[in-house]
Amino acid sequence: MKISSIRAVLFDCDGVLADSEGVANGVVAEALTALGWRMTAHEAEHEFLGMALPDMEPKIEARIGKLPEGWSKELGRRIEVGLSTGLRPIPGAEAALMAVKAAGLPMALCSNSSRGELAVKMRVLGFAHYFEGRIFSFEDVEQPKPAPDLYLAAAQDCGVRPEDCLVVEDSATGAAAGLAAGCRVLRIVTGIGVPEIDGMPAFPAYLAGLDG
Repeated sequence: MKISSIRAVLFDCDGVLADSEGVANGVVAEALTALGWRMTAHEAEHEFLGMALPDMEPKIEARIGKLPEGWSKELGRRIEVGLSTGLRPIPGAEAALMAVKAAGLPMALCSNSSRGELAVKMRVLGFAHYFEGRIFSFEDVEQPKPAPDLYLAAAQDCGVRPEDCLVVEDSATGAAAGLAAGCRVLRIVTGIGVPEIDGMPAFPAYLAGLDG
C-alpha cells in the first residue's frame, strides 16, 4: 500500500484503541461520590472526557473544596488496578494499527493519561510494539490536550512535519489539540466539524483511500 498524503499516524488511546473510559469513569465516580459529589460513571464521562488529571483537579476543587493530600495519586493507582483486569481493546483497534504498519508509516500514541496508566494499557492490550517507543503521556510535555504539545512532540519524534500527520481522536479536547498542532484530524465519532469515520473498523479502508 502506498499512502502519499500523510507521513505518520498519531493515535489517541482511550476510546480509540483502549476501551478504558468505562473503567476509569467508574473509579472517578466512586471516588467523587465518597467526597460528597454524587456521580455516576456516565456523568463522570460527561464531566471529564479527554481531560488529564491535572486539569480535572481544579474543576473538582471548585465543586467540593480542596482535595485531600495524595488523593490524585491514589486515584491514579486505583484506575491502574481497574485497568489491569477490566481493560479491553476497542473493536477494530489492532486492525487499524496493522494497517498503518503495512503502509510503512511511523505511528505514535498521544494520551492525557499518566505514564503509569499508559504502561498498564499497553501491557494488557499488547500494542506497545507498534509504536517503537513513541508513547507520549501528558507527563512528557509542558501542557496536556487541548494544547498541541503532545502532537507536536510525537510528530517531531516521527521525523515528520505536523501537517503531514494524521491524528485519530474521539474527543473534542483531543481533536482541538491535533488541530492546534497543525495536523490533519480524523474523529471516530460525530462531533466538531473534522472528518469522521464510523468507528475504528472503518479506519483501514479510510487509510487506503487517502490519495493526497
